[in-house]
Amino acid sequence: MHHKDKRFAIANREALIGVILAIINFIWWYGFAYGLGSKNPESYTYIFGLPAWFFYSCVLGFLIMAVLVILVVRFMFTEVPLEDEEGEET
Repeated sequence: MHHKDKRFAIANREALIGVILAIINFIWWYGFAYGLGSKNPESYTYIFGLPAWFFYSCVLGFLIMAVLVILVVRFMFTEVPLEDEEGEET
C-alpha cells in the first residue's frame, strides 16, 4: 500500500506561502513605484534625498518584506527531515 509522504504536503504549503509573499512584494512595489512615480517629477516629494515613490517601493518595501519573510520562516515553516524514514517503502 502506497501512502503519500507528508513532507510533500508541507513543501507544497510552504511553496505556496513563498509565492504569496512574492505577489505581496510585487503589489507593494508596483503600487508605490507606479502610483507615486507616475506623477510629474517636479511634484515629487523626497525622503532621505530619495523620491518618495522609490523610498516606499524599494527601501521600505525591502525592509517590510525582510521582516515578513523572517516571521513566516520562524512561525509558519516546519523543519522536516530530508532523508527517508527507516522502514518506509518508496
